[in-house]
Amino acid sequence: MRLTVDVIQGSLSYINPLLERELDLRGHKIPTIENLGAAKDQDAIDFTDNDLSTLGNFPLSPRIRTLLLARNRITTIQPALSKSIPGLYSLVLTENNISELSDLNALGGFKKLTHLVLMENPVTRDTNYRSWILFLCPTVRFLDFKKVKDTERSQAKRVFGTATEPSALASEILGTKSRTFEPGAAVNGDESASKENRVQLKLTAAQQKRLEALLKKATTIQEIAWYEKEISEGRIPPGVLESGSPEVMEE
Repeated sequence: MRLTVDVIQGSLSYINPLLERELDLRGHKIPTIENLGAAKDQDAIDFTDNDLSTLGNFPLSPRIRTLLLARNRITTIQPALSKSIPGLYSLVLTENNISELSDLNALGGFKKLTHLVLMENPVTRDTNYRSWILFLCPTVRFLDFKKVKDTERSQAKRVFGTATEPSALASEILGTKSRTFEPGAAVNGDESASKENRVQLKLTAAQQKRLEALLKKATTIQEIAWYEKEISEGRIPPGVLESGSPEVMEE
């Protein structure tokens, strides 16, 4: 099921036990996050039990604090995600398909993240998994429902160094380009389907200037590739579509 404006507006929104305004989007088999501008004023969104493969494509949503994404098929986290939801403090990704330490690099952008759950992802089997999370996200206090210990922080520093002085191993992982963000690659590995569904966007002059400004501000290859990929597949990245709609031409 597509995440349409009607689906969003017809879904239950309520005050959860943490006194957050939460939108319930559980169990719709949603394949892609889209149209979230219609959600408005949510503190938490529950995407549990859907078919998401990529965590991204959020509009600027500074109010969002909690995302629940257990039991999806997520392999990739959009490199620029933290710019769209900078206030995120709790992220649940239980039972997804994140497999490499480098696939977690985008989490380093979240400066308020304190609660993170990645249980039952292949990446948790890596011996350096917890240390890598603490290197990327020193604000995390609870990882996989376990309180982070000072000894773990010390171990992370020994293995990976600091953000200003990363170790050789940390620099290598940070420089690894996720296969999912190769420009032109299909999100779910289905190249033929991607070509069939691809659209061309004709941006206005103002939108083109905003895109160019975002590309200049990008700090990683992954982030630039993500912007290129969004445009090539007919999606407008956050910060580009401030007003008005682009012209869409199907191939």
